[in-house]
Amino acid sequence: MEEDYYQPKRSWWDRNWKWFVPTGCLSILVIFGLFIASLFFGITSMMKSSDAYKESMTIVAQNKTIIEKLGNPIENDGMVSGSISTSNNTGHCNLQIPIKGPKGKGTLFVIAEKRGKWKYSQMSVYIEKTDEEIDLLQK
Repeated sequence: MEEDYYQPKRSWWDRNWKWFVPTGCLSILVIFGLFIASLFFGITSMMKSSDAYKESMTIVAQNKTIIEKLGNPIENDGMVSGSISTSNNTGHCNLQIPIKGPKGKGTLFVIAEKRGKWKYSQMSVYIEKTDEEIDLLQK
């Protein structure tokens, strides 16, 4: 007697879970990574577009002592760190900006308050090669 074995059709999940689970997990990780990257680049670009950043980089690029130590041109050398907050015509910033020139690297430190326009309480450059700090607010 011939036995007829009936095998029910397996569900989509039973047939596909072995590739779906790793792909789903990887997709979640990629989406999370893209979110973190967009957040990071958004904050960094916000800092770089601020008046305090632009003004301080202009002052550094025109300072003869800094040009003598780092060379010309002087440009940003990586990720700006610190904080900046503005509301209407007031604000506060505390930035650490890595800079470089043909002769070396340094870090620009900027602390300022905004009441209409930025008033700097600290603006100095630390030169890595010579281990010195140059105050840009001294007259």
